Amino acid sequence: MSPSRPPAPRPSQAPVKPQPRRATPHRAPTQTSAAPRVPEAAEVSAQAPSPPHRAATTYQVRRFRGPVRPAVVSTRSAERFAERARAARSLARRQVALTGGGALVALALGWLVLFSPVLALDMQKVTVTGAGTVVAVEQVTAVVAPLSGRPLTRLDTAGLRGLVLQVPGVRDATVTRDWPTGLSIALVSREPVAAVPEAQAPAGAAAPGFALLDEEGIQVGRVDAPPGGLPVVEVPAGDPRTLAAVLAVVNALPADLVAQVGDVSAHTQDTIAMTLRDGVTVEWGSADETALKAAVLRALHGSPAAAGAGVIDVSAPRLPITR
Repeated sequence: MSPSRPPAPRPSQAPVKPQPRRATPHRAPTQTSAAPRVPEAAEVSAQAPSPPHRAATTYQVRRFRGPVRPAVVSTRSAERFAERARAARSLARRQVALTGGGALVALALGWLVLFSPVLALDMQKVTVTGAGTVVAVEQVTAVVAPLSGRPLTRLDTAGLRGLVLQVPGVRDATVTRDWPTGLSIALVSREPVAAVPEAQAPAGAAAPGFALLDEEGIQVGRVDAPPGGLPVVEVPAGDPRTLAAVLAVVNALPADLVAQVGDVSAHTQDTIAMTLRDGVTVEWGSADETALKAAVLRALHGSPAAAGAGVIDVSAPRLPITR
């Protein structure tokens, strides 16, 4: 028999012999004789760090220069964008049209109101009222005539009123536009309340006549003979206060009583006297209590108690005297 051998060790049980570590030689980076290349703007250079036991390696990253795929936009979104653009353009055109149309309308209205003959003054439609017995309507229309054809919007009614007031016999006036082409002039005439004998004949008159005065003592006319229905006033020349007192009394008398007065005379403000057309003399006194004196005179003049009396004294109206 052969001698027994010791069993061979199993691989898993084989002892591992340590291997000596081999030193890896250090490699220097690759040197290129050519000059280093400068990367473009689209290129990005990066160098990865090398471990101490490996040689350093240079990497270059280049931008992809192939065809670029366009961004994907849905058809529905494109339609919305186009619709919004059309709406914006339509709104801008509408605003421009409205602005231009408004300007044209304003210009047309301005021309129509200020310069067109549509509102031009027509002399056939000028009306004058309140002329009375003194004011000549022809003189008033002659003042307005130069303004014929002017639009009413450019008519100066205040200035026209001032011209109308210069017409003889006009005390006050109101000028209003009568649209579309008319004009209305309302006058307050200076109606005469008394006639004053003239001291001398005026130029162009053969003999002295009578000056017609209104309630303010302003002459509004002239006549050669005493007018019917107006009392003749005789006061001292150059005494305006006495004249004003007499005219105040005459203007305050009722119309039926004024028609019975033939003349009025006064030497002072307190010595006013009247002569009625039937010959009765009325002692009036001052201009105070004119309304009461007029009522007393009307009551006494027609009463049997004053029948045949030539003088009625109402200077003290609460104690009248007849004789």
